[in-house]
Amino acid sequence: MTAFDSTKRHLGQGLYAHPLGVNCGAIGAAEDPKQAEVSDGRSLDGLRRAVELGANLLDTADCYGAGHAERLLGRLLREYPDQELLTSSKVGHIRGSAPHAYAGRHIHHQFQQTLENLYIEELDLYTLDSWDFGPQDRYLGSAIDQMRTLREVGAVRAIGMRGPYVPYGATPTERDACADRFLYLFQMIRPNIIWTRFNALTPMITLEGEDLFAFTARHGVGVILAAPLAHGLLTGRGPRNTTPPPGCAVRPTGARILTPEKVASVTAGIQSLRVHFGDEPGVLTRLALLFCLQRADHCAAVVGFTSTAQLEESFGCLSGPALTTTELELIDTAYAQIRSDIEHQPRRRVPQPART
Repeated sequence: MTAFDSTKRHLGQGLYAHPLGVNCGAIGAAEDPKQAEVSDGRSLDGLRRAVELGANLLDTADCYGAGHAERLLGRLLREYPDQELLTSSKVGHIRGSAPHAYAGRHIHHQFQQTLENLYIEELDLYTLDSWDFGPQDRYLGSAIDQMRTLREVGAVRAIGMRGPYVPYGATPTERDACADRFLYLFQMIRPNIIWTRFNALTPMITLEGEDLFAFTARHGVGVILAAPLAHGLLTGRGPRNTTPPPGCAVRPTGARILTPEKVASVTAGIQSLRVHFGDEPGVLTRLALLFCLQRADHCAAVVGFTSTAQLEESFGCLSGPALTTTELELIDTAYAQIRSDIEHQPRRRVPQPART
């Protein structure tokens, strides 16, 4: 068997990332001060362990815990001053007193705060995390200018934008609308890297006749995949809470959750994988991660965590053999059946959080 290639991957602009990085979205979710202190300690322990296991891509956003995740990550960065760690943050959801999250020089303001939070002088990747640029894209031009200026002066090494994503069970019309919007913004922004939610349950979106990986490869753009384990659904342990941290309204408009019936469909679907690959701990996690990471060599995935054990399991999955072509086809068939079952069941909409 061929071992999985865990060497660093080139995402663009000279950024080389370990195939698996860490997403800090769950940091700062605890509201009780006593729980928050314990949670911060666990988060720092997890981040330290991830770095020990080889992770160098650390992904956060100004809205994760209303800046708390950035500040905690900054504490970690100060512990590893000589380590070549890639810092990734995002902007586009915190409006503050500005009329819009992208209005005027608000991006510049948020960027300066992000640098202060992380205790660094430059950012490796800065991503436009929302497709909402105001009525008739009023603030799109200004947002692009600010991002390019940050890159030109060396404050940011790479510009990112959120990739195409539709909720579970999206209709063909919703997928087409998402693709059209993404292609328009992609041509305008001309990003170096795409940050997107992607896993085996994600509805497939076609871009100029190609999937996301072929499209980005043709354009020389790297990809960062978030939620590769579908918030725990694909590990066989059930979904984790996906409520956005305080101060972060990150759900796309019309976002939907899986009903109990759809969760049951996922559970039944991955049972066929258990039958074929075995029921040892971590098997389903390995299949879900390699299903994503073996799609292209210009992509990396970032995993969230609530414990060090979760990170050790995820990174341990990369130490074994790569999936064969036959195994990938079998896995893809099982996942495709799950997606089909989800699409043909009634949908439930998630109440949208109030704008801040």
